[in-house]
Formats: sequence, C-alpha cells, structure tokens
Amino acid sequence: MPATAERLPIPNTAPPLPPRDALAVTPDPDLIDQRVLLFGVAWADYERLLALRGESAVPRLTYLDGELELMSPSVHHEVFKTCLARLVEDYARIRDIELEGYGSWTIRNRRRRRGAEPDECYSLGPLAATPERPDFVIEVVWTGGGIDKLAVWQGLGVPEVWVWKDGRLTFFALGARGYREAAQSRFLPDLDPRLLEECMAAPTQSAALRVLRGRLGPTGAA
Repeated sequence: MPATAERLPIPNTAPPLPPRDALAVTPDPDLIDQRVLLFGVAWADYERLLALRGESAVPRLTYLDGELELMSPSVHHEVFKTCLARLVEDYARIRDIELEGYGSWTIRNRRRRRGAEPDECYSLGPLAATPERPDFVIEVVWTGGGIDKLAVWQGLGVPEVWVWKDGRLTFFALGARGYREAAQSRFLPDLDPRLLEECMAAPTQSAALRVLRGRLGPTGAA
C-alpha cells in the first residue's frame, strides 16, 4: 500500500464494522491504516517528533536507521489488537500466569538507530524493576507496506514477536541469525495459536473471551 499523507474524511456517522471473518481478508479501502514514510531523518529529529507528539497515541512512530514511519491505525486495526490483547491477558489470568502489560511502549536505542511502538507488549513477572525491553510484542498487520518491523525489533533485541495477519497468528523467535518462525511461544509455551485464531473469529470481543474460557474449562486445561 503506497504511503500517503492524505487524511481520510471523517463521516458524520461511523459505518458499522463488517463481519470479523471478512475483515481478515477484505479490508475496506476507505478504512485503512494511514502511513507517511520519511527518509534521511536524523535521530535528533525522531526524538523531537516524539516530544512534539507528547502523550498522544497517534501517530505511532517507527524509526530504522534514518527511515521514519508515521502511522495512524484504522478502527479495524485497533479492533484486532484490542481483542488479541484481551485474550492474552485472560489466558494468563485463567492459567495463573504473572503477566505485565506495557501497551504501546516506545522502545528505542540511539546507538542501534532503532525505535518502535508495538500494538501491545508484555513481560512475564513478577518483575523487580521495569525491563529494558518486553519479552514479546504483538504486531497487527492490517494494511501492508511500511518499515520492516521485524528488522526494528531484532535490532532492539526483543526476544519474540507475535504477528497477526489475515486471520493467522504467527510467532517469531529471535536467534543468532534473526527471527525464525516458531510453532510455540517461548514465554507462553502451552498457548495454542490456533485456539486464539478460533477466538478471534468470534463476532464480538466478549464472544471471543467466552470461546477462550469454554475451551480452557474451569481448571484452565485446554
């Protein structure tokens, strides 16, 4: 999807979301993530833009060795990332796993010339102090294009990246030669990604949580 600086008009009445299974494969061209790509950006300018944005959630900024992406996520993007986060957190609660969530934490490293803000990120606890980086991040791919996020997270040393794309959840584990696709999460090894995909296909987020709880049962055993 080519980058564009043009902003879509905001309708007076928000259109209803299409069915969740349709969202996974047929994005509405009028409701897509909006991206602007800039090149030859100094690190100081990246930090200046972070400061100017302040506490606002958008645009999300990704920096990779002089290339800067500004992204405003669509409502569909946010629906998927919120639902997935709720499922992960409810799974941890049911299984009695200490899980710390950090949302879209801005993680950056001047020396490695990388910075990014995930859709969600987590560390297993309990933690004595705030970690330098999360144990795993979640990235929703709704509109293609933009900076290679795996290259950014690899440079930042994030051990694991979960990618939600086209109705599928994929784990990428960091090794000596970069990220490799993994069948299971290193941090939540008993979590079946196919179970989360089944939950994500539910018509609402509340229904997705009910599916999860029904599959795990009262003891948390799948």
